[in-house]
Amino acid sequence: MDILILHDEVEPGARPDETDVLVQRDVVDAALVRAGHRVRAAGAGLDLASLAAGLRAEPPDLVFNLVESVARTGRLIHIVPALLDALGVRFSGAPTDAVYATSNKRLAKRLLRAGGLPTPDAVTTAELVDGAEIAPGSYLVKSVWEHGSVGIGPDSVVDVRDAAELRAALARLEPRFGGDGIAERFIDGREFNLSLLAGPRGPDVLPPAEIEFVDWAPDAPRIVDYRAKWDDGSREYHATPRTFDFRPQDAELLDALCEFALRCWRLFGLRGYARVDFRVDHSGQPWILEVNTNPCLSPDAGFAAAVARAGLSLDEAVARIVADALR
Repeated sequence: MDILILHDEVEPGARPDETDVLVQRDVVDAALVRAGHRVRAAGAGLDLASLAAGLRAEPPDLVFNLVESVARTGRLIHIVPALLDALGVRFSGAPTDAVYATSNKRLAKRLLRAGGLPTPDAVTTAELVDGAEIAPGSYLVKSVWEHGSVGIGPDSVVDVRDAAELRAALARLEPRFGGDGIAERFIDGREFNLSLLAGPRGPDVLPPAEIEFVDWAPDAPRIVDYRAKWDDGSREYHATPRTFDFRPQDAELLDALCEFALRCWRLFGLRGYARVDFRVDHSGQPWILEVNTNPCLSPDAGFAAAVARAGLSLDEAVARIVADALR
């Protein structure tokens, strides 16, 4: 097959979370070439007319969609799959509506709640109007649209008494991610990532992973912030290892997490591959934080680690993603 890899246009001076897409491009390119496909790659930006003209002039059999943002904003992540739909071009990974619905964290939460799935309470600045009431306590402030822990640091967990204090915290932290913020009730507890990969009989839940917080300062919130994800020279990066090894008493919890992950796949109509992030509170209740369509395929990322733990290679995972796009 002739496969075109589409990815973000990466500008000079880009952040590590932005340049990582080039690592993913090279991984997917190599896997597709080894599988016997003819492969080319291109960056996708705001010049949609040129992108459309190129697709019409040399239509691929399939686009492998690695676009995570357009013009450095996650708010536009759905534009490229929408364009591919309009042109009738097949592409890998989640369909356009799923990409949009999961990337908009406020909308995703509403859909999760409507589907009977547990997710922490959350509120945006627009909802914190005069007279609004919230439950006092700890909240995690993050971007409505950006992923990869962009803009999240230790001070992103705030303790507030009322809506006015939370509105002030959002106003202070929103400039970090250049747009709308959302304040989510902070779930103090354990953190899990569950990856899913399409197969011939439907999605398979790959081995669950837990993010451990090792030698964490007592007064520091246990979160995977930007440094923990992207700064390999930071203490946070090395203090948040991933484990796939669990105690027998965790079996019931892991089964529940797997079932919730599958329900997320069905609710959003996912395709190809995905990752669902959870927190589990001290009572053992799981809470869905985010549903990630087209998660990172870099060899050091969580999805690749889950693939390896399942006894598969990244080449096999890429082949299954391609096969699901062609069904």
